[in-house]
Amino acid sequence: MNAASQSQSASFSGRIGTLFGGLFRGMCGGLSGKLSHTADALPVRLGGTSFSRVTSAPARVAGFDQGLLWVTVALLAFGLVMVYSASIAMPDNPRFMNYTHTHFLVRHIISMLIAFVAALVAFQIPLTTWEKVAPWLFVACLFLLIAVLVPYIGKGVNGARRWISLGVMNFQPSELAKFAVLLYAADYMVRKMDVKERFFRAVLPMSVAVAVVGSLLLAEPDMGAFMVIAVIAMGILFLGGVNARMFFLISAVLVGAFVLMIALSDWRRERTFAYLDPWSEKHALGKGYQLSHSLIAIGRGEVFGVGLGGSVEKLHWLPEAHTDFLLAVIGEEFGLVGVLTVLLLFLWLTRRLIHIGRQAIALDRVFAGLVAQGVGIWMGFQAFINMGVNLGALPTKGLTLPLMSYGGSAILMNLVALAVVLRIDFENRQLMRGGRA
Repeated sequence: MNAASQSQSASFSGRIGTLFGGLFRGMCGGLSGKLSHTADALPVRLGGTSFSRVTSAPARVAGFDQGLLWVTVALLAFGLVMVYSASIAMPDNPRFMNYTHTHFLVRHIISMLIAFVAALVAFQIPLTTWEKVAPWLFVACLFLLIAVLVPYIGKGVNGARRWISLGVMNFQPSELAKFAVLLYAADYMVRKMDVKERFFRAVLPMSVAVAVVGSLLLAEPDMGAFMVIAVIAMGILFLGGVNARMFFLISAVLVGAFVLMIALSDWRRERTFAYLDPWSEKHALGKGYQLSHSLIAIGRGEVFGVGLGGSVEKLHWLPEAHTDFLLAVIGEEFGLVGVLTVLLLFLWLTRRLIHIGRQAIALDRVFAGLVAQGVGIWMGFQAFINMGVNLGALPTKGLTLPLMSYGGSAILMNLVALAVVLRIDFENRQLMRGGRA
């Protein structure tokens, strides 16, 4: 073959290669675009059954614990229904004759709306900011606990001075004290981490702080709130790594102090003995009246209850049915099933809060972890006390059921505390994705 023929053949081959190469690239590009557009998979036919393509979606990590959010909403919604059920007949009582049948329902809804706004604000605040303001919040809490004891500032109800009237709601400083002591104790343990084994440098100052708060609370008096605050502080000290011997020493001192307070107070002593035998002739119409009617309500409910709205005990037989003894109305109207449902929801809530705290500590976020676990101790212990009182397993105490009972300041601080835990979980997830908290 001569040179001219070879040149012509090479030119023809080049044009063919270019043509087929372009077609091949075009087909591959079109096929690739179509496949990527239709989810990177082709339809498959197997055994007469056609399996269409499955869309591949990127895995998404939720920004916060949605399970915790929905359990909180469930408890709030159930509590709202039961507060209305327990309080609807109260205007029939001459003491509440000027109230409408929806008075407590409307006030509870207003309190929940205020609490939701406060919780949204609290969720926006980073944990580093909470850590900085913890000591100042504790000082502000002390001023409020003193202010509530001042005449014309604090509002007294049934012989106790625990509230400051804010118009739309009566604020209870003891509820803020639970949150403030929790933050302060967590911040304190982080600052004292190097000397946590030394009693006088680590444990004693915190014990003095709790004793000051306790003295102000007992002056109201509010022994129930003091018990919750003491348990929160002790729990955070223990989880923060305080020596076990010192922890048990503090526990013994606290138990001794509570026993001494009961022994030296006639009405506390009578209430304790009434709890041991609420059916006696002496106590049934006295200090054991609430407990005996709470037990009657729960007994009437049996397994499935008498139905929503069918409670008899809430008809002026059971005092404080919409606050401290809301569980008794739940037991009467929904029976054992209703009580167990509430119990399981609180068990799940407490376990989840503790888990979030452990996760934060594993990420070297000690303050955040102690705060989350402290909120778990708070919710779990207070729910345990309230349920124990309603079931006759513990002496009668004026503690509400978290998230459910009527009470504006309690709902407010409960939701703020849970919003802070959701923020902790949000920051945990950011760190695990490689971001910054």
